[in-house]
Amino acid sequence: MPHFDTILAVLLAGLALSATPGPSMLYVLSRTVGQDRMAGFASAFGLALGGMALAVATALGLAAVFERFTWIVPTLRYVGSAYLIWLGLGMIWEARAASQTDLEVSKVTRRSTGQIVWQGVLVELMNPKTVLFFALFLPPFVSMGEGNGSVELQFLILGALVPLTAIPSDMVVVFMGAGLTGKLNERRHLREAMGWIGGLMLILIALNLHLGFI
Repeated sequence: MPHFDTILAVLLAGLALSATPGPSMLYVLSRTVGQDRMAGFASAFGLALGGMALAVATALGLAAVFERFTWIVPTLRYVGSAYLIWLGLGMIWEARAASQTDLEVSKVTRRSTGQIVWQGVLVELMNPKTVLFFALFLPPFVSMGEGNGSVELQFLILGALVPLTAIPSDMVVVFMGAGLTGKLNERRHLREAMGWIGGLMLILIALNLHLGFI
């Protein structure tokens, strides 16, 4: 079982990423505005299911690698931490430019609830960036040795937490609908601040994994 501080760090990192406007948020928003609120819920549910399946598959694969090749553990820990810092710096670097770009909702074809859920699952599963994210994001948070629980359990719990952190922001998108696009386009300084806050949070979490200042 992962320690509480590890679970908290993963939750904060996931929230920092999901709360920043991106493709997944725009996908849910497009479904909500282009069809209806139920379609928005269905798309969010599909994305969560796809993320959960991908998290479980990645976690089991990484657990097998960790147990067979123990020498790779510290390597992936540093690579994963560097990846978090890279993501954080990218969010900060793009914050200003992204805030000056209008968010646009794409037109969608009306589909049944089941079709939308399945489409959301496929969107998440077929995204190579998501696969890379899980492969590099999870290792730094897994602890080896006695007293830390099995590697598989740690990976499964932490991996499952990542798609769950996107649900709150997706629900906000569904309930606010088209009004969210207007508010974010009007308050560009808020979008820039969200990028800075999210980026700094990822960097601090990565540094704390090795420095332990929190």
